[in-house]
Amino acid sequence: MLSRIATSSCRGLAHSSKNVARFQGNTSRFAQQTGFNVRTGPTLKERLLGPTTGKPFLYGTYAVAGASALGIGALAYYGMGLSRERNILQDSATWPQYVRDRLTSTYGYLAASLGVTAGAGVMASRSAALMRMTAGGGMMVMFGTLALMIATGTIARSIPYENTMAKHAAWLVHAGVMGAVLAPLCFLGGPVLMRAAWYTAGIVAGLSTVAMTAPSEKFLMMGGPLAMGLGVVFVANIGSFFFPAGSALGAGLASIVMYGGLILFSAFLLYDTQRVVKQATLYPHRSQFGGYGYDGMEMRSFDPINAQMSIYMDVLNIFMRLAMIMSGMGGNKRK
Repeated sequence: MLSRIATSSCRGLAHSSKNVARFQGNTSRFAQQTGFNVRTGPTLKERLLGPTTGKPFLYGTYAVAGASALGIGALAYYGMGLSRERNILQDSATWPQYVRDRLTSTYGYLAASLGVTAGAGVMASRSAALMRMTAGGGMMVMFGTLALMIATGTIARSIPYENTMAKHAAWLVHAGVMGAVLAPLCFLGGPVLMRAAWYTAGIVAGLSTVAMTAPSEKFLMMGGPLAMGLGVVFVANIGSFFFPAGSALGAGLASIVMYGGLILFSAFLLYDTQRVVKQATLYPHRSQFGGYGYDGMEMRSFDPINAQMSIYMDVLNIFMRLAMIMSGMGGNKRK
């Protein structure tokens, strides 16, 4: 069977070579007869699959620099109170105590989730079996880990917050799975990861300040464009498995995944921060219904674990891309 495939491939190659030679001969005769010069340069396929010049990563750096300048400008504009619209920081003066308690619990669980993920990642990096499984690469590993992350996250979200033991157990399992998935980042080295962690903390603090000082629903209108951008990054991530990173097309896809993903999840952080604040503010409280619920029916309490999930994923995606860029995988490694 293999010999037949090889034979047919050789025949097809010889046949195509004859056609190319015949075509070039015809074009040369056509050029001689008409006096026109036919340009024979690299085709589009050859350009896309040829070696990269590094420009995709350079353009990605420019895009991140532009987004950073825009973020600093927004921080200065909204932080100095130049906007005439009311912002979340101003509205917080009239919040009831239960809204403050909800946000405090949400960000407390966020910090705990990041701590559990970091600890699980360090523990998983010391297991040779787990590292071989998560760092093996390939489409099957990617879809397997993606399915595991989605499954554990869905289970954690579906359990009511009143079911304390099961809810917290599912939350810890999800955070542990995320740490195991990110464990291969330990190969980048401690200094790179520490620097990426500090940069991530600065980005999260700055963008959270922008979201709190901007008008209350300024970034909630970005849901549609963010969803489309997420689809582009996801498709580019899948496409990077089929094209080598050294090719022009592969480098372009990798630049979209790293630099485009960094910008995308930074914008997601603005959106999710305002969404969590709005959810904590508008979610009904038992005190509004006589301490019980709607028409005598029991009402579920606010779930801070579910509320912090989206911000938690944004922070992890920002950290992961910063670590990859700082390690030189973004094409900016010094020689």
